[in-house]
Amino acid sequence: MKKTLLTAKNVCKSFAHEGGQIHVCNHVNLELYEGDFTVIMGTSGSGKSTLLYVLSGMDKATAGEVLYQGSDLTAMKEKQLAALRKQDFGFIFQQMHLVSNLTIFENVAVAGYLEPSKTAAQVKKETEKLLEQMGLSQVKNHLPSQVSGGQQQRCAIARAVIHTPKLSFADEPTGALNRANTTEVLNLLTQYNQAGQSILMVTHDLRAALRADRILYLEDGKITGELKLPPYDAKEEHGREAQVNAWLTSDRKSVV
Repeated sequence: MKKTLLTAKNVCKSFAHEGGQIHVCNHVNLELYEGDFTVIMGTSGSGKSTLLYVLSGMDKATAGEVLYQGSDLTAMKEKQLAALRKQDFGFIFQQMHLVSNLTIFENVAVAGYLEPSKTAAQVKKETEKLLEQMGLSQVKNHLPSQVSGGQQQRCAIARAVIHTPKLSFADEPTGALNRANTTEVLNLLTQYNQAGQSILMVTHDLRAALRADRILYLEDGKITGELKLPPYDAKEEHGREAQVNAWLTSDRKSVV
């Protein structure tokens, strides 16, 4: 049986607007499991990114609980949340948020230095190893503006995983990339997941969603369907795409 990493119980997120309330997340219940690659899909405005921010502690739920290994994120103070995000969570965004005046190497290493138990020599060694794994060794001394979008996103992934997070959150990580760079980044995320990394990714891109072993569909702030898939295999992608497409055009009742 898979270990539960994170549980959402009746999570709601509302915003005040013109004297009323906009309900972006509406009594969401879900569990994230260790080693899973979970994807949240839905139309624009369905609440996907908001839900991801609430689940990661980057935003506060209006109501409900978000339990990470038994601890309620909604009851934590900001200092506690910051420590949790630094130690256990990784973050990958559509906009890479790389520091423009730092090199590719420095952008990754600076995240490693946030872990006080590591020496500078350890951080340097781990950064070099990550950049080699991601095919960035040749551009490690370049600034972000001097490399491609795909290379920038791979750098952002390296920065997100250098502290070996237990759960990585990815918000449309391929949204600003062309097809070739998208494939590179998805291959990398799949590689990390199949090595044991737990991932929660928000996307509207079918190509990205195919990498998941579990897809949740969000509609009007509610989860309206769930599809479970076997581990990703590129040789089976055509059949996998047909299965996901059929599910997306159905009433999205849970499929196991």
